[in-house]
Order: sequence, then structure tokens, then C-alpha cells
Amino acid sequence: MADLIAVVFPSEEKAEEVRQKILGMTKDYIIDIGDAVIATKTESGKVKLNQLMNTTAAGAAGGSFWGLLIGVLFLNPLLGVAAGAGAGALAGALTDVGINDKFMKGLAADDIQPGEAVLFVLVKKVTGDKVLPQLEGVGGRILQTSLDHTREERLREALEGHMKTEAAEAPAS
Repeated sequence: MADLIAVVFPSEEKAEEVRQKILGMTKDYIIDIGDAVIATKTESGKVKLNQLMNTTAAGAAGGSFWGLLIGVLFLNPLLGVAAGAGAGALAGALTDVGINDKFMKGLAADDIQPGEAVLFVLVKKVTGDKVLPQLEGVGGRILQTSLDHTREERLREALEGHMKTEAAEAPAS
């Protein structure tokens, strides 16, 4: 089961820095994520999402390939590419993978100020004792999580830079 974590940062740049740090950890196989999206609010109050993957562009690219292939079969490759790209872009625009866009926009619209950014991360699998130290002191405030209270508190401590070490928790002898 995946866990959703939403953390507010003072700027989009800071949220992107943390997202890149998390993506780097995926390469080390200590965290597996389903999605990582940054939501920002403009001065006019409109919420914009910075997705990891642009499904419209991906759909257009895939559609172009299949359109070209079908177009070659019917001796009109240019028409096939155009039709395939259009159909693929439409399918991509209607596809929502990962975290629900309406949910993210609604949460960001209600709970952040213009200029702030929310990093939404859908975590599939994590090695907490290796991820939390790498997130220590990055800042941010937890907006919402699906973590249990203990894990949420450990994340909050890591973000604030106040992680408890195992040695500090052990009784002195």
C-alpha cells in the first residue's frame, strides 16, 4: 500500500530541490515512489501543478509512432502521424496517473499562500532509516500524510532537523 505525503515549502525552488533529492534516492533503491508533484499558488489564487510526467506529451509521442505505422500501411504516413498525435495527446490529457489532480489542487488552494509550494509524494516503498537522515533539516511543514502517527512524527523531526538517534534514545548505563 502506498503512502501519501504532502509537505509545504516556502518556495517552488525549495520544493524542487527536495523532489530532486528524493528522485536521487530512488536511484539508490532506498525509496520507491509512484508520483512526486509540486503544486504552487499564483497571486491570483490559481493552483498550478508541476508533474513529473507530462501525460499529454507522452500520449502525443506514442500516438505519433502508432499513427506513422498505420499511415505507412495505408500509404499516407503524414496523415497517420497527425491523427495519431492528436488521438494520443487527447488520451494523455484525459489520463491521470499517480495522485489525483483535483485532490492536489483542492488541498493547495485551501492551505498554502501565494509563493509557497506543496510537494506531494506518493511513496510505494521506503527504507525509513536510510531516507530520513537524507531529508534531515530540509525544512517544510507537513500538510497531510497517510502515515501512522509514529512515522509522521519521525518525518516531522527529520524535516525540522531534530532527529533522535538510536543512541540518544537508549538508556545510559
